[in-house]
Amino acid sequence: MPGLVSATGVLGFLSDEEPELKVFALKTLNDDIDTVWTEVAGALSQIEALFEDESFPERRLAALVLAKVYFHLQAYNESMTFALAAGPLFKLDAPGEFEETIVSKCVDQYIAVSSSRHTPSKVSKNDIALPALATTFGSGSLDGSALISPTTPFSQSTLPSKSLLSRDSVDNTILDPTFQPTKEGRSSSVAQITDNTTWSALEQVIERLFESCLAEGKYRQVVGIAVEAKNLDVLRRVIKRASEEGKRDKSKAQEGGQGPAEELMDYALSICMDIVQERGLRTEILRLILDLLNDIPNPDYFSIARCVVYLDSDEEASSLLLQLITKGDNNAIAIAYQIAFDLYDNGTQEFLAKVIKSLPSGEPPKKPEAPKPSEDATESEPLLENEEEAEDEEEEELPEEVAKVYRNIRSILNGSTTIKLNLEFLYRNNHTDLSILNKVRDSLEARNSIFHTAVTFCNAFMNAGTTHDKFFRDNLEWLGKAVNWSKFTATAALGVIHRGNISQSRKLLEPYLPKQGGVSSGSIFSQGGALYAYGLIHANHGADALEYLRTMFNAADEEVIQHGGALGLGLAGMACGDEQIYEELIKVLFADEALNGEAVGLSVGLIMLGTGNATALEALFTYAHETSHEKIVRGCALGMALIMYGRQEGADGMIDGLLNDPDPTLRYGGILTVALAYCGTGSNKAVRKLLHSAVSDVNDDVRRIAVMSLGFILFRKPGSVPRMVELLAESYNPHVRYGSAMALGIACAGTGLDEAIDLLEPMMKDPTDFVRQGALIALSMIMVQQNETMNPKVTAIRKTLKKVVGDRHEDAMTKFGAALALGILDAGGRNCTIGLQTQTGNLNMAGIVGMVVFTQYWYWFPFTHFLSLSFAPTSIIGLDHDLEMPSIKFHCATRPSLFDYPPEQEVKVEEGPALVSTAILSTTAQAKRRAQKKERAQRRESMDIDTPTVSKTPAPAGDKMDVDEEKKPKEESKEKESDAATEKEGSAVPEGKKKPEKEKVGYEIENMSRVLPGQLKYLSFPAGRYKPVKKPTGGPVLLDDTQPDEPKELIEEKLKKATTERAPVATATTGATPRNAAQSLLSNWSSRAMAGGAGGVPEISDLLQLGLGGQEGRSAARTSGAAAAAGVLTAVDEDNEGDEEAPVPEDFEYFTDGGEDDE
Repeated sequence: MPGLVSATGVLGFLSDEEPELKVFALKTLNDDIDTVWTEVAGALSQIEALFEDESFPERRLAALVLAKVYFHLQAYNESMTFALAAGPLFKLDAPGEFEETIVSKCVDQYIAVSSSRHTPSKVSKNDIALPALATTFGSGSLDGSALISPTTPFSQSTLPSKSLLSRDSVDNTILDPTFQPTKEGRSSSVAQITDNTTWSALEQVIERLFESCLAEGKYRQVVGIAVEAKNLDVLRRVIKRASEEGKRDKSKAQEGGQGPAEELMDYALSICMDIVQERGLRTEILRLILDLLNDIPNPDYFSIARCVVYLDSDEEASSLLLQLITKGDNNAIAIAYQIAFDLYDNGTQEFLAKVIKSLPSGEPPKKPEAPKPSEDATESEPLLENEEEAEDEEEEELPEEVAKVYRNIRSILNGSTTIKLNLEFLYRNNHTDLSILNKVRDSLEARNSIFHTAVTFCNAFMNAGTTHDKFFRDNLEWLGKAVNWSKFTATAALGVIHRGNISQSRKLLEPYLPKQGGVSSGSIFSQGGALYAYGLIHANHGADALEYLRTMFNAADEEVIQHGGALGLGLAGMACGDEQIYEELIKVLFADEALNGEAVGLSVGLIMLGTGNATALEALFTYAHETSHEKIVRGCALGMALIMYGRQEGADGMIDGLLNDPDPTLRYGGILTVALAYCGTGSNKAVRKLLHSAVSDVNDDVRRIAVMSLGFILFRKPGSVPRMVELLAESYNPHVRYGSAMALGIACAGTGLDEAIDLLEPMMKDPTDFVRQGALIALSMIMVQQNETMNPKVTAIRKTLKKVVGDRHEDAMTKFGAALALGILDAGGRNCTIGLQTQTGNLNMAGIVGMVVFTQYWYWFPFTHFLSLSFAPTSIIGLDHDLEMPSIKFHCATRPSLFDYPPEQEVKVEEGPALVSTAILSTTAQAKRRAQKKERAQRRESMDIDTPTVSKTPAPAGDKMDVDEEKKPKEESKEKESDAATEKEGSAVPEGKKKPEKEKVGYEIENMSRVLPGQLKYLSFPAGRYKPVKKPTGGPVLLDDTQPDEPKELIEEKLKKATTERAPVATATTGATPRNAAQSLLSNWSSRAMAGGAGGVPEISDLLQLGLGGQEGRSAARTSGAAAAAGVLTAVDEDNEGDEEAPVPEDFEYFTDGGEDDE
């Protein structure tokens, strides 16, 4: 039947008195509404009157016609309302643009209304209501509306439709609780549902939609809508429905794969951790997933561990470990070990200490009777040991096998095992290229403190965690040029180099550390640097180091020593939340001394990291307004930002107050609070706030840190950062350009992202020196662990860095950045990357904090050492049930050159000036050729005549060489002919490029080898004795031993025999260096020779012993880098002594005015 051409006649039936004619008219219009809707639009009032007439039999049909007309009029809210009133006449599964649009509109409406009706529960037990700080907060009262959306009122309350932020982040925008886009006009994006009838109709449509999805097995669509709508009842129902379906269909279970319920929970967990931004909602979803996982007979224990860490539930973590250990089989114990490693990587010291406290110690009952180990102050003992020993007396004695498992679990949780494994890995695989370091040293004048410090940082980063301090021992003369804070920085570099060397830390630093009696003859700068180094060695692993550092900090009178002690305390006690340490730090802060005040403010933030402690926040905020020292204000601002780490919405009140402050240093702290509170979330709200400050604040420091902080928010989406900062990188303001460069480096660290490199390359030629500095540092962060095969630009970048360092006309700041960049490129002996995420995908707390404090080197160079906290070893370490390393091999299905170490730099011999070649006449050349020809002929004749008949005497060497010279040209000519023939045949490839073509795909990797993050997907385990308990993500991987009774071959630990020598503390004068000793021996030798003595033989032997050292001397020298440097670094600088300076020559007295004395 042909469709209607005109609706005029049909519309006339709507005015008829007969209901049948009206129904006929509506059915006819409904069938052809797409062609006649323009005419029907004039009769909307008549159709609406029919819909409102309760006596009309086909009200739903009238509603459906109205819905379609309003759809064509683009009044989608009205269209959706009438479609809901149509009830079952509205077909959800009918193909058509109208149905798809209305269903989409219903889903959006359901999400908006349901999420607005959702009442968030308390986020966690750690959330504390912040005090109303009545200082310079923007609004007088922090009411609910202010807390809901603190970042919106910048000039507009909504996001423009074409904004850069809304293009590729739709999921984040929808899940952001403060984002409610609206449109002007008759229909806004969300309709106002005032009556329960419409809401119930909407729920029925959504239920029908859910049922159709569940019937087809499309569980993920329902989970996505439930999460966005914040309807956890639907989420629970869907997962249980999937579990029931899985029980009916046993096929997947028989195949050994995951069932639909397990897959669905993995999906829900992933979107919860990666997409959901509201912290309270994420906590509720994780709690729900955790409850559902515990109901499954064989749950995914690693997913449970992820939930437990985020929820900060130490009780459930310990019960999970106890449950696995109680099972008793090897596989369950291996899983327990692996979960313990994951807990250590992702948990704070406070969380881990609680888990350790709730587990049995595994020690014999007689153990607590011997209190001697606490007197020896062994660094490897766990935190809160005294409390744990007291509890050991009440524990029942466990079987030795079970007790050993508990001891291993505790050693993993307190970090001893992980730190020992990482130290062994970095020591064993160290590939530091000392020739690069030597070139940097030779290119930078050591008398200039900024250059001396740059070389120190380069050395520290290159050898971070390797315990390889040979550079200090070999360059004592260079080291002796360090004075004051350069000496502080050089001493602290030992902490970076020996980071994790916990068992030897006190012995290593003993010559430098201040004496407990208060009598120390060494330099105060080396003493302060030693305390800083001690904290770096024990970073995020306090143990007994905290007590020692507290003692030294409280006993110190000098500001420099207090400065180093405060930094060491903060590093060792990171996130421990110790109130006693906080009180001691605050007492020193209130002394109002600028030098140590900055370090103390930072240390308070490190101790209370992420706790949201209201008392500490109020104290820092108040004192920042009372003090007149800018350094103290900056330290307090940084401390407040650290306290709000990871708090997200809980930090909004503090952020508002800081950003509205008239003091630019506190606004700087407010931007850092945004960066740390929302780090890694990708929050659009935080990004909008940072971009607003970046272009509107009047202070250059605030604008710089605002752009830089984009890297902390978006480092989980590195690809979005180059597009965001592309225009900012071309700003007229050099501080904004510098911030753009650093934002790229932070967000794209270790990725080798081409888009980021393309933006940074022009910035290396920027007219401003510090912009070039930032570009070089950012490039090194991006290019860390990249070789020429992975990214061909890395070779050119390395050459540029070396060129900048060696360029005499380059600015000092740019050279400083190039030296740092060379150290970062080869971080940790080329075995570390910059990791702001853990291997399991959570935030790397220590790495993020280290990167944030590193960026403060702008104001204070010693903060540069904090970057070492971001260095993450890229290793694969297989462990068996005894936590020992079996000798096994992994297979990597790539070419070896793809992930190989970069080649070492070729050391070129310095050539002298080229000699001018003398001119040779053609007649002279001809005469020489005739003479050579004649000489060869004579030599040939002599060989034919003088050949002996019987001779066992070998021919002279000269004759042999003559014969070889004669044969060589013939062989060379043959080779040339063969090469020419092959070239003619078509093989034009040079010989140097033939090797990569022959490279085979697939090779074996030893246990405890370097494996880059991008290499993991190519890694496989050979089918044999050992099987991993989970897919490897790098770091320690537990292997299930299928043949535990057979003997096993283990890897020898190379670091066990390495010891640290004890060196004497230097007195007021510089200690005896090998150079001084050699000079004294030579002078003794020469004096005895002039006196006619016998020969100076003892001096020669002493010189040989000093230079070569024999085998014992070599081994001693190998481990005495820190000890050898002690004599230089602990020497008191001449400037600080009370002795008189050298007198001014009398010739210059003529220029003094009026005979006044010099000051």
